[in-house]
Amino acid sequence: MKFVVDQQVEDIELPENLKLNTFLKEFHSDCSHPQCGFGFYGFAFGQSPFPVPNSIQEALIKNVHKGSYAPVPGIPELRDAISEYNKYYFRIDADPQRIYVGPGTKELIFNLLEILHGTVILPTPAWLGYLPQIRFLKKNYHMLPSRANGKFSSHDLRKLALRLHDRQKILILNNPHNPTGLVYDRLELEEIADVCREQGIIIISDEIYAQTTYDFSQFVSMGKIYPEGTFVTNGLSKSHAAGGYRLGYVIFPQHAVDVRRQFKKILATEYTAVSTPIQHAAVAGFEISPEIDEYFETTRNIHHLIGDYTYHALSEIEGIKATKPEATFYLLADFNTFATELQRSKISTSQKLSESLMVHPYHTAIVGGDSLVLERNDYRARIAFIDYDGAEVYRNYQNQKPKTHSEKLEFVKTNAPRVVSGIKMIGTFFDNLKRNAGIKIETQETLMHVTI
Repeated sequence: MKFVVDQQVEDIELPENLKLNTFLKEFHSDCSHPQCGFGFYGFAFGQSPFPVPNSIQEALIKNVHKGSYAPVPGIPELRDAISEYNKYYFRIDADPQRIYVGPGTKELIFNLLEILHGTVILPTPAWLGYLPQIRFLKKNYHMLPSRANGKFSSHDLRKLALRLHDRQKILILNNPHNPTGLVYDRLELEEIADVCREQGIIIISDEIYAQTTYDFSQFVSMGKIYPEGTFVTNGLSKSHAAGGYRLGYVIFPQHAVDVRRQFKKILATEYTAVSTPIQHAAVAGFEISPEIDEYFETTRNIHHLIGDYTYHALSEIEGIKATKPEATFYLLADFNTFATELQRSKISTSQKLSESLMVHPYHTAIVGGDSLVLERNDYRARIAFIDYDGAEVYRNYQNQKPKTHSEKLEFVKTNAPRVVSGIKMIGTFFDNLKRNAGIKIETQETLMHVTI
């Protein structure tokens, strides 16, 4: 029997982060060098390293016996809790009826793109998950490149929108931003919202990293600025280190009653409802409490400490530029200064650069620029600075919070030694590249041998 897979599925590639994870396991098992025993310096994977808050774990245990189907939009207790959560942290007064729960924000964004008509405007660089969804759904789309400051401008958005003649356009806004770690401030959001009102653009505002904003008082939700045209998505994965729980939510714009009705049909058709025990556990995560406040403050402070270190350490390597993160646990490193040397060494794309850094003796995993919706020969890459034991670092930070510059530096060196060593290894790679440019790097299917 021969099975035929639909062509649009054939055309979809495995997401780069998952593909990379598979490759690392295969390469590690095949590597014959004794130094392979320690694994890799892990700058590739965007998963919060901290423990899930105790209140969520305890609530899951307490509700694990609940096996009944939940309502499609989510259990009332959870929608109420999310409503109060958004009112408290983000000053968004959203009626629970405007809130739908789904199995992660990735799925909810996909569902929104399914039901919303129009051309998608995708700012670049971008999280690696948006474009495969857009292509799978056969949506028309246009890229909106960022400027030198790492952000797209309202002026460029207007210019692009004027060229598009759809009656509705959809802007995907990721704020705080993966992969740069940058945050759009209130004025920038207001300018973007003005263009959206003028040009008939609706926004899917992916705010999954909102709680990681280092100076949280400076974060403003687009749902507050442009409530009539913004779908806000958020969830447990990054703020509560609970990506495996697969629970996200979307707040619908004001007066989008018919869209909610259509959305409910899609959810009911595709997955019925989110796991009932997980929803009850999530109630605890979204309840306002001193414990959750302390958790948010501690985790964002640790991200800030290690993010600052990573930025300065990379910037001190001659030829490397980087965005200075204001949130998240990422930054975007720019290696384009080395383009000539890379091309002479037959490293013609950012993906080949990523592969070259993974081989012995470098053992360093990053996500290359062509996975971030950049040109293939754009040598920028996402660096995720979370290669450390989150539970241990969390405890150490609570026991003794570093205050001075020297204390902060020592904290990072003591608690995140793999981050420190991995950055040094990136510097070693480019030092060797400059010395030996022109010597070809050969690539095999699962095991790559570097000769520089």
